[in-house]
Amino acid sequence: MGQFIDVSAPLEQEGTKAVVRNWLKKLGESVNSGDPLVELETDKVTQEVAAPADGVLAEILMENGDSATPGAILGRIKGAEPRSKQTGFSATAASETSSGTEDEPHFSPAVRHAAEAYGIDPTTIAGTGRDGRVTRADMDRAFAARSAPRTPEPASTGGTDTPSSHRVAHSDMRRAIAAHVQQSTATAPHVTAVFEADFSAVIRHRNEHKARFAAEGANLSYTAYIVSACVDAMRAVPEVNSRWRDDGLEIFEDMNIGIATALGERGLIVPVIHHAQHLSLSEIAGKLQDLTARARANALEPADVRGGTFTISNHGVSGSLLAAPVIINQPQSAILGVGKLEKRVVVREVDGVDTIQIRPMAYVSLTIDHRSLDAHQTNSWLTQFVQALEGWSR
Repeated sequence: MGQFIDVSAPLEQEGTKAVVRNWLKKLGESVNSGDPLVELETDKVTQEVAAPADGVLAEILMENGDSATPGAILGRIKGAEPRSKQTGFSATAASETSSGTEDEPHFSPAVRHAAEAYGIDPTTIAGTGRDGRVTRADMDRAFAARSAPRTPEPASTGGTDTPSSHRVAHSDMRRAIAAHVQQSTATAPHVTAVFEADFSAVIRHRNEHKARFAAEGANLSYTAYIVSACVDAMRAVPEVNSRWRDDGLEIFEDMNIGIATALGERGLIVPVIHHAQHLSLSEIAGKLQDLTARARANALEPADVRGGTFTISNHGVSGSLLAAPVIINQPQSAILGVGKLEKRVVVREVDGVDTIQIRPMAYVSLTIDHRSLDAHQTNSWLTQFVQALEGWSR
């Protein structure tokens, strides 16, 4: 009879944790080698796992929401039957003997663990997975609903009542992001330095050239200038483009700059502009436009989020003036934060006389892993970064 072939999670995955997002085939459905079979989601990217052979999807061992470590068995394919003489013992009978009847409920390890922890019988839950299967998220919601107060309690004058609340189940991406930032803060001592940057020269250059860039198909965003200024600063202080190793500081020649991109309620992702040190402003703008569009369409490839050596968090686009510390994207040594660009009153010397002027200003911060870097490298890097922006004439 046909051989059972494991469907395994990739041994190399991009992100801190992978979870099963969606099975693309149903139990008993025929598959061909190379067909997309199941989607895995990490805090960085969604990737498809392909069928390793022709056959039938015989087992699903991990349901939606289950964690998948590298190499974990997600399911099994029953290979195509060899064309040989028939025996009285059919493959169908063997399958039914070993795995029970088709109507018997099957619950993933995560669902069984939740059932034991919550004291909830999964057979009483309406499943939202494929073919009505119960997922871990279904169990979490059932537990939250059971735990929530049934009716509002009247206010007490004693002030000892528990406040009313409701619970919203975490998404898989939110759980992965939480694990990543917790690991970063536990690993690296975070220190933040803050400078101020005048964007007058950048705005002037952008106004003069954005129409030409648009005609060439590229949106000339402020982020493109920020990436290019990072390259200038890295050339002056290469130690910032690094990672901590126990036996020394690994300094990267390639400047692979990640751009934290918000995905609304889904969280965020960090696509990477690879080899930024070799790119012109126009090329950086084009790559930014492509990566951002595909990130928001959930169409990034694993390679698009792999190999970053430094990250930019342009948190000002959502209105904040300053965020500190911006959590370092491990295992990198530093992350740049850029606050909201706004007009502010500043003092500028003109012909030896102090004058009050209105300039477009933003706070820029560099949060470092203090194991890797000290104040000298941090402030030198920020000085060069600000000078690149304020003196823009290219």
